[in-house]
Amino acid sequence: MNGQKRASIKPGLEVDIVLKKDQKTGIITRGVVKDILTNSASHPHGIKVRLKDGNVGRVKEIIGGN
Repeated sequence: MNGQKRASIKPGLEVDIVLKKDQKTGIITRGVVKDILTNSASHPHGIKVRLKDGNVGRVKEIIGGN
């Protein structure tokens, strides 16, 4: 599932994100969602989240969780 809809993303979910510094290369970082930072219902480049390890990026893929 892609990460463009805020309703699909909840704290505790495992997701793949692209960090700001990795946007050009598309390198994926996997982690668990701590906070949802995007306020709008959807975003074409993915919902911005903070992972439990502190990384911030846009969700490209929802893996699972809870």
